[in-house]
Amino acid sequence: MKQRKMLVTSALPYANGDIHLGHIMEVTQTDIWVRFQKLQGHDCTYVCADDAHGTGIMLSAESQDITVQKLIDTIKQQHEQDFKGFLIGFDNFYTTHSEENKALSESIFLSLKNNGHIAKRKIKQLYDPEKKLFLADRYVTGTCPKCKSEDQYGDNCEACGATYNPSELINPKSAISGATPIERESEHFFFMLPAFSEMLTAWTRSGTLQDSVANKLDEWLQDGLRDWDISRDAPYFGFEIPGSPGKYFYVWLDAPIGYMASFKNYCSITDYDFNDYWKKDSDAELYHFIGKDIINFHTLFWPAMLTSAGYRTPTAVFAHGFLTVNGTKMSKSRGTFINARTYLDHLDPEHLRYYLAAKLSSGIDDLDLNLEDFVQRVNSDLVGKVVNIASRCSGFISKDFQGKLSSELDSPDILDQIQSYKDEIATFYNGRDYGKAIRIIMMLADKVNQYINERQPWVIAKVDKASPELQRICSTGLNAFRLLIIFLKPVLPATALKTEAFLNIPPLQWSDANLLLKNHSINRFEPLVTRIETESVQTMITDTKKASHTEQKPKNQSKESPEIKFEPQIEFDDFKKIDLRVAKITSAELVIGADKLLQLALDLGLDEEGQPICRTVFSGIKTAYKPEDLTGKLTVVVANLKPRKMKFGVSEGMILAAGPGGKDIWLIEPHVGASPGMRIT
Repeated sequence: MKQRKMLVTSALPYANGDIHLGHIMEVTQTDIWVRFQKLQGHDCTYVCADDAHGTGIMLSAESQDITVQKLIDTIKQQHEQDFKGFLIGFDNFYTTHSEENKALSESIFLSLKNNGHIAKRKIKQLYDPEKKLFLADRYVTGTCPKCKSEDQYGDNCEACGATYNPSELINPKSAISGATPIERESEHFFFMLPAFSEMLTAWTRSGTLQDSVANKLDEWLQDGLRDWDISRDAPYFGFEIPGSPGKYFYVWLDAPIGYMASFKNYCSITDYDFNDYWKKDSDAELYHFIGKDIINFHTLFWPAMLTSAGYRTPTAVFAHGFLTVNGTKMSKSRGTFINARTYLDHLDPEHLRYYLAAKLSSGIDDLDLNLEDFVQRVNSDLVGKVVNIASRCSGFISKDFQGKLSSELDSPDILDQIQSYKDEIATFYNGRDYGKAIRIIMMLADKVNQYINERQPWVIAKVDKASPELQRICSTGLNAFRLLIIFLKPVLPATALKTEAFLNIPPLQWSDANLLLKNHSINRFEPLVTRIETESVQTMITDTKKASHTEQKPKNQSKESPEIKFEPQIEFDDFKKIDLRVAKITSAELVIGADKLLQLALDLGLDEEGQPICRTVFSGIKTAYKPEDLTGKLTVVVANLKPRKMKFGVSEGMILAAGPGGKDIWLIEPHVGASPGMRIT
């Protein structure tokens, strides 16, 4: 097999918060793939970094009364510890706030500028006169100019779904200081992305992306690309743009360059050559693993920037879905927004690595961590099937045969069968269809346990402890166990390491599946995997809830619980005017150009003539729900609300949801048994 030269990255975690299980899902998917490539004998390097720039980090440091450098250094150390706890094998974990990234960002920017792909023009933005900084939309709140709902974001109303400019808000306030913002003009730098429309159209259909991702990008490309604002005004934590005092690179310009910087740093401490991997005609392979929420940055802006600057483009960008817990998005109040550290305090990291692997595919569908299923599957598969083989056979070999495997095996056929799946399992690993690989491995484990049940070594031992047949049967079982561990090593590196010590063998490689152990001495068996106790899972959830209740609030927020304020009382006849109906969401789609809107198609049952009643509603719940999560759900809609013409179309109603906004929005869902069209009284 020809050795491949590969560079692999995961998306950069933001240096302003803890690592949670959503992060762990992504790096686990990447780590399994990288470990598999290394087991194959390929030269595969895995780098990552903290994304350490932006207004959010600057404000967070200020709220904690520490320097920004102190904040990002502390967070980086915590992130590294958490990733190490989950056995993530980075070859280099770095930071975007580095000399390497600064030099590369400046060099790439100057290349874009010299190639005629940078424009300058003035734009108007809201400005905080107290903090003396320009405000991103998310840092402006006020009263919706359409429905008059208070405390809405600067670009979208979560109550009625309307979109607008921050300057259109009634009584706008800075979410940072509470001051009334003023409109100011500022000159910004823009990357001229439309110049790369033809290149991107070809690149996105070149096999570099999953089909579903390429199809989504087609929509953006057909709508027409726009220039990308790549600058921010001081004060801003980041890199100052060369020759432009007070102007800084937008975080999303230097963040992907952080991949290059991390690898450049790695090259400085190894004999790897940066240009061999990043030059335009490089024969190395470059892979990015990312979440589906940052596709546009990695598949439009990033390859266009690289092309303009004279670098190679990625070989492939692998997008994945989000992690849900118990069927819903992660929630702090439910105890399911679980930080990596909280998990590690209670449970084995390999348990989660295995469960994720068993459910991961090459697509972008969300993955659900069902905690009850998690316990049952890990206990059944790893303890009850795989490790059970070793525990059933090792005792006889140690006690009755001085730890020596037989020179001949009892049933070569079953070992041949396991070995015959090596290439198919490899294909699934390489294609990121880990779930399919795991299913085959567990099927083989079942066959081995069935073989042991049929041969009944314990019965033979009662008659003759020194029986050569007993030695051959148990040696066959342990050889089968070794083959299964080879197949599982990308997923369970710690268990593989303990197995190598138990079997007294050097580190396993994928090619070792072609060999068998005969006349070989092994060590005494020690437990390799422990069972998950339900109590440990419950304690983890409890601790997560406690942590969410004691989180430090931002400086500008009251320490007291907010007072619940009700609207003025109405008469019953007023309420009767509102026609609330059960509706079924038949489809949900992203709204191009809207940050918080989803377009929902609703089924409200049948009219008097038996014809279906269908409605289209725009709802500001994109921050909390993904379209694919909503299809088929029942919800409640204000059915007699006068249609509202919006920028993106006509909204024919309003769905009901609860929560303060952002990610904390919960759709009102009727119990099972309710049907579309039922009136709520």
